[in-house]
Amino acid sequence: MDAACVKRSLLDQIEILAEHPELYCQNPGRDFTRKRKLSFSALVSFILNMHGGSMTHEIIDFFLEKGISVSTSAVVQMRDKLKAEVFRALLLGFNKQMEEVSAPKTENGLRILAVDGSDIQIPVNTNDAESFFPGTNGQKPYNLLHMNALYDLKQQIYLDAIIQKRLNWNEHKALIEMAEASPIDNALVIADRGYESYNNLAHLNERGWFYLIRIKDGRTGIVTGLDVPNTDEFDLEISMNFTRSLTNEVKELCKDKNHYRFIPQNVNFDYLPALNGTYGAKPVFYNLNYRIVRVRINNELLETLVTNLPAEQYPPDKLKELYALRWGIETSFRSLKYTVGMLHFHSKKAECIFQEVFASLVIYNLTEWITAQVIIQKPDCKHAYRVNFTAAVHICRKMLSEKMHPPDVEILIAKYIVPIRPNRKYERCMSKRGKDSAINFIYRIA
Repeated sequence: MDAACVKRSLLDQIEILAEHPELYCQNPGRDFTRKRKLSFSALVSFILNMHGGSMTHEIIDFFLEKGISVSTSAVVQMRDKLKAEVFRALLLGFNKQMEEVSAPKTENGLRILAVDGSDIQIPVNTNDAESFFPGTNGQKPYNLLHMNALYDLKQQIYLDAIIQKRLNWNEHKALIEMAEASPIDNALVIADRGYESYNNLAHLNERGWFYLIRIKDGRTGIVTGLDVPNTDEFDLEISMNFTRSLTNEVKELCKDKNHYRFIPQNVNFDYLPALNGTYGAKPVFYNLNYRIVRVRINNELLETLVTNLPAEQYPPDKLKELYALRWGIETSFRSLKYTVGMLHFHSKKAECIFQEVFASLVIYNLTEWITAQVIIQKPDCKHAYRVNFTAAVHICRKMLSEKMHPPDVEILIAKYIVPIRPNRKYERCMSKRGKDSAINFIYRIA
């Protein structure tokens, strides 16, 4: 598989979607029904190729070199007709086609996945009440989206994503939706503390997936109320029976903290019926088997994990090794925002911003699929080398816009490499209105 094959797969998927534009337009039967210079396929390709320039510069770079004259107004109007869902469908279809060409990497037959979320600051829009924050203590107002992503840690590609407006976000719901929509049969999902929930564990268990989730050690969370060993490190197997009933019989059973737990009506758990007017009914139980494992990270730090991986095959040291892989999705967010340019938006409208976010995921995956085929020859050096992802994204965009052609793409990518220096640490920037801010429309690459 080479760059030409990857490019052809992406373009084929665009043409497949273009066969049924009514599924992805705002007004089926009206939008994209007439033959225009700016067709459905051309519009999708254009949005994929947008990066850091102003809308006018983007149009000049993409269309005029193809001999097509398109006004900025025409592009804006056509974008309004297009649903962002087309780019999610493109992402899923592209991944499926690529996995048919190249079998995905696994470990013990499992796809190693990570799920996480990242806030995205977008241009200020006071009319969007679901994402608008007025700011406090002298801060400027801002708007936020939240992207929930499912990421393959071995392939280093995004498998799926759900974008929510920040005031209505729900990471638990997004995880369940992505897991149940995934075509993958055997997977291990690795997640951080934000995904600690009995409902999530039950859904992943019913899906037939394994999970490895870091959980809280304080007064709230899964560990609360359990009888755990009074040691720094332990590996405890739990067979828990959940119920919404609170009869005297259940109260007596719940004294066995490691086998019975009451779930209140206001706590979301989809595998137990709500009890309305069923006083005196026989209690209904849902059984869930899992392990609580506490491991030492260093001399000062202990972490607690919950998993349904078998203990004989995955001892605590192996779990610690697997959980460390989760950092891959964190570094991918950084590349997605600053290297691919996901923060360079060309609209204030939520639907158009969703288009650009999903388009950035497609470009990220395109680059990863191509760079995975590049062979780096650098013998007798102090460090191992890898592809310069920043340069690779730029080269892949040139290829997609027909300004560069394979095999020149692989040859050029192989020339731009950087050394791998392990164990380097950088302070993490947490500001939502600093480095992670959306790039203002008047500050664009000339």
